[in-house]
Amino acid sequence: MLSKRSCERVDDLRIAYDELTKTVMLKDVGDSYTRLKNMGMVWDKPAQMLKRKANLEFLTSLSAMIKLPDNIEKERVRLKSIEEALFTERAKERSVPYIKPPINPQFAPYQHQIKAYNMALIHFGILQPTKKSVTKMSDSFGGGFGFLFEMGCGKTLTAIMTVGTLYIRGLVKRLLIVAPTSVCSVWVNEFQQYGNFRSITKVLLGTKQQRLKALNDLETVPLSCLKVAVINYESVWRDGIQEALSKFAPDMIICDESQRIKTHDAKQSRALHELGDRTRYKLILSGTPVQNNAMDLFSQYRFMEPDIFGTNFYVFRNRYAIMGGYNNKQVIGYKDMDELVRKEYSAAYRVTKEEALDLPEQIFTERIIELSPKERVMYESIKRAGFAELANDKKISAATALVKLLRLQQFTGGFILPDENSKPELISKGKLNALEEIVDDYCLETGKKLVVFARFRAEIELIAEMLRKKKLQFGLIYGDVKLEARGEIVRDFQTNKNTMVFLAQIDTAGLGITLTAADTCVFYSVNFNLATYLQALARIHRIGQRNACTYIHLTAKDTIDSKVLAALAKKEDIAKTIVDNWKEYFT
Repeated sequence: MLSKRSCERVDDLRIAYDELTKTVMLKDVGDSYTRLKNMGMVWDKPAQMLKRKANLEFLTSLSAMIKLPDNIEKERVRLKSIEEALFTERAKERSVPYIKPPINPQFAPYQHQIKAYNMALIHFGILQPTKKSVTKMSDSFGGGFGFLFEMGCGKTLTAIMTVGTLYIRGLVKRLLIVAPTSVCSVWVNEFQQYGNFRSITKVLLGTKQQRLKALNDLETVPLSCLKVAVINYESVWRDGIQEALSKFAPDMIICDESQRIKTHDAKQSRALHELGDRTRYKLILSGTPVQNNAMDLFSQYRFMEPDIFGTNFYVFRNRYAIMGGYNNKQVIGYKDMDELVRKEYSAAYRVTKEEALDLPEQIFTERIIELSPKERVMYESIKRAGFAELANDKKISAATALVKLLRLQQFTGGFILPDENSKPELISKGKLNALEEIVDDYCLETGKKLVVFARFRAEIELIAEMLRKKKLQFGLIYGDVKLEARGEIVRDFQTNKNTMVFLAQIDTAGLGITLTAADTCVFYSVNFNLATYLQALARIHRIGQRNACTYIHLTAKDTIDSKVLAALAKKEDIAKTIVDNWKEYFT
């Protein structure tokens, strides 16, 4: 559909403009061909014209060459007003939501979340900037935006605020969320906890048939509500899955931990580029400062807002990378980084813990691990056996009950103990895979340090093997490490920039040491003693710590993990209450 004033001759150029797709088309370009190609225009051979999407940078450059027709000039002015409104919002000392976000009233967003929310709505065109304010409502134009929040700064809540507003206004009815496997189930809980609007969320996990059935069930829900499909990155491009997601036709796609699509030619990246090209609204969520590895930026923005860096990786690389090495094919440096960062932040808001001064001192999050059907059957069998033994015990002792809980907890960590005299047998890597994703995102991508606590020796050995395979330097303390050696291990973690992870048994290293070189701690598993757990929390949250502290608990869904965590959160000492409350842990 071309506008009524779509074709005009201005100077020596014939200009066409498609207002629906915001595409500028030029004919009869003559000697300006090379210059226009350098401005990002692409030659359409059948139509014998140059084409490209209208963004502010291009329209500004084009306006310096010729007088723009009124409809194109109107678009340039609109884009300029959005740029100015984003700049104004970013610079504000205190922000208030332009539209009240539809979240439950007990959750008050922090300043950086409100600012990012406002900026996304402005960028999407939902808020029309005026000279005095950003309050007038307009037709929404769509687009993409990035919440580049460091881990623990609340990007999930900010995304739900944004999605909820789009849903309430009738702009988004179907949402696709793509996330690491261990994060998929978290979104179900987050929508239930935060969202004050009707939604139904389905996690597409399991076999291909199970995923397709879950998606079909979601599509056929008769209720008027936001329909949310959540899937892991590795499955998006699979045969039959990508086609089904395309047929689902989401109005919005969120890529959580979007650095997963940093490789421009990977299958999952290409699949999301294709899905993104047909989707009106897009968000990327990431804590990675992507400008540290500039080439990783292209693919994420190719999905989110391709007008910013274009659709050709090699053009992008030639613009910002200095090539050298073998056959001149290795990136040995970067150029024009000021321009790259300016473009990156033109459609994103970056927050670090240091900058988000209004954050609470301690932030607690969970990564939910789904048991496979086979694992669920085994878990329930162990649970029933434990319940039966305790129910038949005339006088239950705390020690007896705790041993039964211990078996369940070992299982959620991936191990079973066939009998008392045998070694633990590995049956699952659910928690290990979730931890590996965190290590990749936090240590390898951002270069930040991490503390990992686990209860069982078998878990410690499994984690250490994973870190060695990644060639990550780490400190390790468990029961057999001599007391005189532990001080040097801690000192090395605190002072050696190359030692990225501190791995420890919670009973051994949960007391009396300082680990403030890290501000994030992962609990692979916990013990049942409240005092030990609280001491472990204090290893990074103590004098010398300048940042807000984030604690990530890996919990197997609908298992002993969540019950133990709930008891510790209520400051209950399980060892002291288990005799009276043991049935609660087996139901």
